Amino acid sequence: MQKVRSVALRVSQAPTAWWIVIAMVIAYIIIVSRVLIDVHLGLGTSSYDIGLYDQGTWLLSRFDAPFVTLMGRNLLGDHASIVMFFVVPFYWLIPGSETLLVLQTVAIGAGAVPLFAYARKALESDVLGVAIAACWLLNPAVNGTAYENFHPDGFIGFFLPLALYAALTERWRLYLVAFVLCLTVKEDVALVMVPLGIFVALRKHRKWGVVTAIASVVATILGMFVLMRSLIGVPTRNAWRIPFGGPTGFIKEVFTNPLNVWRYLTSEERPLYVWKMIAPFAGVFLLVPELALISALVILANIVSNFWYQFHIEYHYSLIAVPGLIFGTVYALQRVALKYRQTLVAIVCVTTLATSYLWSPLPFAKSPYPHWPASHPVAVAARDIIDVVPADAKISVFHSLAPHLAHRKEVYQFPTPFRVVLYGVDLSLENSRLPQAESIEYVVLPINKDQQMADDWAREAGAFTRVAVNEYWEVFKRR
Repeated sequence: MQKVRSVALRVSQAPTAWWIVIAMVIAYIIIVSRVLIDVHLGLGTSSYDIGLYDQGTWLLSRFDAPFVTLMGRNLLGDHASIVMFFVVPFYWLIPGSETLLVLQTVAIGAGAVPLFAYARKALESDVLGVAIAACWLLNPAVNGTAYENFHPDGFIGFFLPLALYAALTERWRLYLVAFVLCLTVKEDVALVMVPLGIFVALRKHRKWGVVTAIASVVATILGMFVLMRSLIGVPTRNAWRIPFGGPTGFIKEVFTNPLNVWRYLTSEERPLYVWKMIAPFAGVFLLVPELALISALVILANIVSNFWYQFHIEYHYSLIAVPGLIFGTVYALQRVALKYRQTLVAIVCVTTLATSYLWSPLPFAKSPYPHWPASHPVAVAARDIIDVVPADAKISVFHSLAPHLAHRKEVYQFPTPFRVVLYGVDLSLENSRLPQAESIEYVVLPINKDQQMADDWAREAGAFTRVAVNEYWEVFKRR
């Protein structure tokens, strides 16, 4: 009891700045979560990416193998995201896509807390610490992830700032916990954890740095070559994203035709992507770049990729690079004379606010996240008509309905399984017909179909009877 009173006393005596940051984080979580739930109820979410995580997590919560029929792969074979096991208890209470969206928002918003804890000490100012925390919450790349459906990468928004705070303040037990949590997020987290280990070894603690680097490589190898390969037969499905024929081909091209590589790296808005990652911080971290450099490998990997989404800040591939850049900014500011710190922090705040207005999806931005509200007639009609679909039926549905019908063992994104699209590991399956097509019991489609959807359905309609229809949607049941 005495210990509880002691903790309560410390909380009540916390500096005002702490309460301001907590209030900022809570406000962020409420504002963003409300928008995202409205997006979801307005049919703005899809099979890829939130529907597949919703189905996989629901299966885990029922102690079933998380084979996700929306993508034709085991959830943990697609990515080694062990962190999803931590989400399962929440599905015992409130299962659904809304739970995933709120948890992701909480994780991303909470990243401001360890950042503030470090900044206020490093900059010797609560006010500057609050300003830096606000820059995290406004960062366009951070909010690109927050608004992009759901991805396990969102959890790195808290785990990595926590690891950076623990390393920089030399709290090694906390660092161990945060480091392990980072490794649970995804197999490619080594792209930032190995550089972090090198930084820690050179600047803070040799043993912990070496352990970080080695353990990160080992975790990646186990995730890809043991877990993922055992579930889908290959260590990764994304080798095609590296140009010039894969990793070895790219390395060969660097040495044999560097001008060609340079042309590639400066094509398709890749330089603009680098600018958008740097601009919110006004390049201040370049004054003392050693900590910010832990993000260099991630940014390089993103611009090397031929996957368009990786070199655009609106998508989750960029979030993992932001903690290093913003902690690196504070790290650089710490080494600047006191009389210049306030000016430089003010500049960072202005550039963050400007870039957030220009490039983020936040409500006040130039281009807020576009979506139908939950009250949109098409969305209301969809929520009404899907009630006729039995909870255990095997179904194939329009992509935006999948997150609303994912809590079952077999749900497919139409036209799969009648015609395979974005399904499985074997690319030769594309456009083929799966045996599961014969067992589909219900199909839910929009009234207004594009030509391809209409053609796909015309081949199957004879085996089904329409059992429900409204102005926008129709439900079919196998005869």
